[in-house]
Amino acid sequence: MASASTILSTEPLKVHASDISSIKAFAESNGASPIPSTYHSLTESPEDVAEELAANSIPVIDFSLLTSHDSQIHARAVLELGKACSEWSFFMLTNHGIPENLMEEMTKKSHEFHDLPVEEKEEFCDKGPLAPIKYSTSFDPQVEKVHYWRDYLKAITFPELNFPNKPPGYRENAFEYSQKIRSLARKLLQGISESLGLESNSIIESTGFDSSLQFLLANLYPPCPQPHLALGMFPHSDHGLLTFLTQNGIGGLQVKHDGKWVNVNPLPKCLVVNIGDLLEVVSNGRYASVLHRAVLNNRDTRISVVVVNGPAQDKEIGPAPELLEKEKPLFKRFKYKDYLQVQQKTGFVAKSGLDHIRFSAQQ
Repeated sequence: MASASTILSTEPLKVHASDISSIKAFAESNGASPIPSTYHSLTESPEDVAEELAANSIPVIDFSLLTSHDSQIHARAVLELGKACSEWSFFMLTNHGIPENLMEEMTKKSHEFHDLPVEEKEEFCDKGPLAPIKYSTSFDPQVEKVHYWRDYLKAITFPELNFPNKPPGYRENAFEYSQKIRSLARKLLQGISESLGLESNSIIESTGFDSSLQFLLANLYPPCPQPHLALGMFPHSDHGLLTFLTQNGIGGLQVKHDGKWVNVNPLPKCLVVNIGDLLEVVSNGRYASVLHRAVLNNRDTRISVVVVNGPAQDKEIGPAPELLEKEKPLFKRFKYKDYLQVQQKTGFVAKSGLDHIRFSAQQ
């Protein structure tokens, strides 16, 4: 008879993410074994996920109509954009003009970066939240109590490009891609301004967008043997104005709509766009930022490339003055760099960062 010491335990390990330099490497070595209990982060029931009908209702914005020189076509597109922002805070963007091969190359090179030996990525580890380039796992392993099944690269790409030189060609692709995303963001912000009844350049000028901060994140979510227990990323809203996402064809993004999580299955060649906290502030609450999360599967590696476009970091941000001619401000004025620090301290949980700058009902 085998002794107790030779019987393999089925109890999940307790592993701290700060001791893991890569969840990808850990997952490959762990195989089909139970995941560590410290990664048991999925607490909501399957009933909290909406039917596919809801997923098919996600708004689609045709960028070519928004930029049409025909005033009637443009006006209808602005109305559709405003409706998507107010009802979903989220939409799929088609006919955006970014070459499909560039989008595919970004996800391919991002995967190649994560495939590099851990030693080659160590120079980007142990960096602070505003480091120009940061490679890490989970979200904030040093302080979080529960961990997430994700490795990520985060880089500031504007006003100055900061990006790894490996793998070959990655930096050049990132520069071209991030520049094109900035151009799209600028045009969308003009349309969003118009949908709010503002001058087209109102949000661009009030946020200092032309000298604003831009972050690029390359996320890797490896297959998880127990996807019903873990999350790739917890429910959160983004801190900027507009966030753009493309992925490698593997699903996993969910957005919160009408109290339910909705699976996002992007149309071919489209970009997924969501509203960030700062656009909720500028619109004085009319266009709310959207909660979203990353769920997992036990078969395929998911890669997502996310670009967050914010205001200028030293610009004081608040509700658009034109909107305050007929309504009270819902948010205090603050600098973007200060909001980033607040959100980091609150752990990005739900929309806790906005709670710190929101006026109370009594004020």
